[in-house]
Amino acid sequence: MDKFVIQGGGRLKGEVEISGSKNAALPILAAALLGEGTSVLNGVPDLADVRHMVDLLGDLGAEVSRGDDGRMEISVTDESHSHAEYDRVRKMRASICVLGPLLARRGKARVAMPGGCAIGSRPINLHLRGLRALGAKIDLDGGDVIATADRLRGSSIFLGGPFGSTVLGTANVMSAATLAQGTTVIESAACEPEIVDLANFLTRMGAKIRGAGSPRLVIEGVEALNAAEHTVVPDRIEAGTFMIAAALTNGEVTLRNCCTDHMMAVVDKLREVGVIVEQTNGAAVASSVRRLEPADVTTQPYPGFPTDLQAQLMTLLTLADGNSAITEKVFPDRFMHVAELLRMGADIRKEGPTAIVTGVRQLVGAPVMASDLRASAALVLAGLVARGQTTIQRVYHIDRGYERIELKLRSLGANIERVSD
Repeated sequence: MDKFVIQGGGRLKGEVEISGSKNAALPILAAALLGEGTSVLNGVPDLADVRHMVDLLGDLGAEVSRGDDGRMEISVTDESHSHAEYDRVRKMRASICVLGPLLARRGKARVAMPGGCAIGSRPINLHLRGLRALGAKIDLDGGDVIATADRLRGSSIFLGGPFGSTVLGTANVMSAATLAQGTTVIESAACEPEIVDLANFLTRMGAKIRGAGSPRLVIEGVEALNAAEHTVVPDRIEAGTFMIAAALTNGEVTLRNCCTDHMMAVVDKLREVGVIVEQTNGAAVASSVRRLEPADVTTQPYPGFPTDLQAQLMTLLTLADGNSAITEKVFPDRFMHVAELLRMGADIRKEGPTAIVTGVRQLVGAPVMASDLRASAALVLAGLVARGQTTIQRVYHIDRGYERIELKLRSLGANIERVSD
């Protein structure tokens, strides 16, 4: 099992290329099951989660080849297999994204209940409600969801949940509705850029989708979809992580392939704290002032501040001059990184879904344990700025969502090494 060893205190400076979005690539890869022919995807990041999805598509009769620079070709050659088994699905929650495409294209799907990061309860009841509304028969057996339908039918569907819209649920229902008979209206659809990217891919395949990026999606079902070529949008979470890294180390980092239009809430909050974010042609430059201001932030579905940057922002605010409050409204239990930051000298008090962060003068290196993907990133950021050495165990979490993060950080001047136990 690998770990990171970080010597803190260096200033980050230089340029870094932001990879394609993990959260866009995974549902797009699943949607490739819908099309006839060979789909070509560009900008697919080389991540553990992507490799898991490729293995799953192979189980489901797809041939996937990967070339240089994130280019991937997907051809479905065998449609006789519709079972996404537990041993595959338990490794990654986004595996559930194959449910809608399999059902719409093959008339049946058997998908194990998903796994993924331990960040609180994330049921799939909204996925199933949406597919039932399209006419699917849903059963549960042995931990698997079994969905069948001769032909899906368009319907009006409300996908709002207790913590807002469901991103993967929207992806599943939208993908399934592209081959349904008639018109489907999804109210309270997720508005994330990754959903827009999926809609753009499906449209290139021949789907008829209106309203992507708004809470109301209208899908006119078609008889068949064809393979298409598409480039995955940049990863806004990776971009935000590197902006925070630049600010923490009092550095200056140019982020290439960065779409700040997808990051307005993030950029606004970082500027409030004292991070300087300047936009250039297809890139952004992040640096910081010497004194960081405290801030209050509440995570929300897009276009609000993303839950996937909550842990990283908390690391930044541990060094702000004053008291900050971070309220988690998407996954209220997503505070497993707090205990590890406390080991590094942070002053954080948790009160229900809110963490009160009192800035300290300095973090101190320590052995820490990664608990989930974004918590891992937060600990890497803390190690970059901490005095002394930080050792982070279980970095397989971070490999799920960041493409060779230690190499990118080293190119900016960080002292970070991957070590195999």
